[in-house]
Amino acid sequence: MADLKTLGEVAGVFFRLGVFAYGGPAAHIAMMQEEVVQRRQWMIEQEFLDLVGVTNLIPGPNSTEMAIHCGYIRAGTPGLLLAGICFIFPAVLITGLIAWFYAQYGALPNIEPFFFGIKAAVIVIIGNAVISLGRKAVNSRKLAVLGLLAVILSLLGLPAVAVILGLGVVGMIHFSRAGSGDLPVLQAALPILGAGGVAALPAVAVTTSHLFLVFLKIGAVLFGSGYVLIAFLNDELVHKLGWLTSQVLMDSVAIGQFTPGPVLSTATFIGYQIAGLEGAAAATVGIFLPSFFFVLLLNPILPFLRRSPAVSRFLDAVNVVSVGLMLAVVLELGYALALDWRLAVIAIGAFLINYRWKQINVAWLVVWGALAGYLLRLI
Repeated sequence: MADLKTLGEVAGVFFRLGVFAYGGPAAHIAMMQEEVVQRRQWMIEQEFLDLVGVTNLIPGPNSTEMAIHCGYIRAGTPGLLLAGICFIFPAVLITGLIAWFYAQYGALPNIEPFFFGIKAAVIVIIGNAVISLGRKAVNSRKLAVLGLLAVILSLLGLPAVAVILGLGVVGMIHFSRAGSGDLPVLQAALPILGAGGVAALPAVAVTTSHLFLVFLKIGAVLFGSGYVLIAFLNDELVHKLGWLTSQVLMDSVAIGQFTPGPVLSTATFIGYQIAGLEGAAAATVGIFLPSFFFVLLLNPILPFLRRSPAVSRFLDAVNVVSVGLMLAVVLELGYALALDWRLAVIAIGAFLINYRWKQINVAWLVVWGALAGYLLRLI
């Protein structure tokens, strides 16, 4: 059992990181590396790199799981809980305050124009993530086929959970066979159509327990970039359950760019819009809880999983399918750009800004969308 001084150190380190951790998971992990390896020497460089590698093998937000892993290594189970909670809390608190403000004032005429152009900027942000992640994920023709299937199945309305897990298993099985071509992959994927249809649910009334279970399911199967969360939320809350509009979803993503810490704190904002304070708490606990469970359960055996060919093939397939789901969201929401020239102008502007200043923080693209949307609404 770790002493109070050690636990206080863990809490202080990760609370501070939670306050200042802007820039996405890669930046968060770089900050952790400086703190726990270089400055405090809680572990050697190779141990930290091993943790970075194995966090890709389990669902959940990578930077949050890295914080939980580091806390566990430093101070056992109490350190695991403290590191995770302290890293998440600042983002959840800030997002919760913004959610209250949005619920109170977001629909008023003097505020709403600023949200008009944000949707176009967010679509560009997601599109950039698709391009960046796709270059890494699609490294063979068979993976490209899986990614294309994911796009098609998502646009056809199949649940994201069925698509990501089903095609992940297809990739794990068929990519192990030497010389297996595209046709067997397509044939093996067909049963997912039936499974997806069974998994679809009609719109139902909101309850706190149901909201918790929805976000718990998402947190348990969320592989890949945090932006994949958008595909799951769009599928579950907009299409299947009808609890959310696409505009509120895009606003929530934009707000997530302004808050520090993990992008999954977007769940706090969405939960508040759906069911107030209780909804915010249910969504937040639901989406982050699996990360604590997975780290506690799998930390001792992660080095063995990392060396498993089957797990490696599954991960390759899941990563490319995740990118496919994100692309489907871009295509679906991008239809609105063709219907309003002002949104198209904002999207083109966001693209050019990002192209000119490639390292720019994506929060500035959201600022551009808000200001440009406000001015264009005056026309």
